[in-house]
Amino acid sequence: MSSPTSIPTSSPTSSPTTVITNIASLVTNDPSLGDNSPLGLIQDAAVVIEGDRVAWTGESRKAPATDNRVDAGGRAVIPGFVDSHSHLVFAGDRTQEFNARMSGRPYSAGGIRTTVAATRAASDAELERNLTRYLTEALRQGTTTFETKSGYGLTVDDESRALRIASRHTDEVTYMGAHIVSPDYADDPAAYVALVTGDMLNACAPYARWIDVFCEKGAFDGDQARAILTAGKAAGLHPRIHANQLSYGPGVQLAVELDAASADHCTHLTDADVDALANSRTVATLLPGAEFSTRAEWPNARRLLDAGVTVALSTDCNPGSSFTSSVPFCIALAVRDMGMTPDEALWSATAGGAAALRRTDIGHLTPGAYADLAFLDAPSHVHLAYRPGVPLVGEVWRRGVREV
Repeated sequence: MSSPTSIPTSSPTSSPTTVITNIASLVTNDPSLGDNSPLGLIQDAAVVIEGDRVAWTGESRKAPATDNRVDAGGRAVIPGFVDSHSHLVFAGDRTQEFNARMSGRPYSAGGIRTTVAATRAASDAELERNLTRYLTEALRQGTTTFETKSGYGLTVDDESRALRIASRHTDEVTYMGAHIVSPDYADDPAAYVALVTGDMLNACAPYARWIDVFCEKGAFDGDQARAILTAGKAAGLHPRIHANQLSYGPGVQLAVELDAASADHCTHLTDADVDALANSRTVATLLPGAEFSTRAEWPNARRLLDAGVTVALSTDCNPGSSFTSSVPFCIALAVRDMGMTPDEALWSATAGGAAALRRTDIGHLTPGAYADLAFLDAPSHVHLAYRPGVPLVGEVWRRGVREV
């Protein structure tokens, strides 16, 4: 059972307090609460918010007095989703590519290069309008924290402006000049790596927290990826990595070696890769939207979870391989096709995403955390997978303020 902690009533100098009561089931992600599961599920629950933080969680009947009261109406409440992998600063789309792929026709319009050309041609205002459009879309579906990357500019000016725009909307900004080798350097990849680790890094580092690289055949090999991530670390950026998506490769081992916060995709793994992840701080971030949109092999989440790997679940929202901003959709895919239980999928999309960003102030609903939460038009979080495609997120609060 939960152990309520009393909080002082507000004074003229403190923030007003609000209790949300009549919650059918509350996911706290604190295993010491409620049913003592990893979700820390409390039935007939309440949450007290003071300012932008959670001040108390427990059973409704034990809730302390507050200034304001909100009735959840018997709905479930969960932590806001933490989308720890997206590519949202871009222009255009790749409808023709997707249509051809889904119709079984060959398509050779250039993939990422198509988006690079459109992004370079777009104005700052156009890129920001696009970004805010997808952020609003994600918020309506319960996402309260997101990470996003550059990677569709591939010049010093275009990469730095992408990060400058992104940094106005999130603290979780990732420099990814190493998405692919720029078309301008197709004949001299080494010169492009020198640019990514030199002038481009210097221009981008002030706007970013993270550095990422696509370590894959056709993108950057292990030695190139190590040089790029090591240079980023020297500039004060922490590494993440696109690893083992399309084939077996060195990405996961490199992630663990460099203490990367996350290794993302993790589809093609050896036993040594799984063991390395299980014995490290590196989170395996799974992105089922990409497999759905490319008809590729699904990552084996069950294998990772059974080995003790920390798993995050994210959208990979991008115009080419996963054009979805819906974490609930990804939860349904993970349960249906990746071997996750509904509880595991929700944990991975909230607390797991927070772990992939090395954050302790989000992804859970316990005292001290940001008051980021979503009301579901359902009595249980299980409905996210049980009713796929149904817009169940009815209300979203971010930092103590109702935004949807």
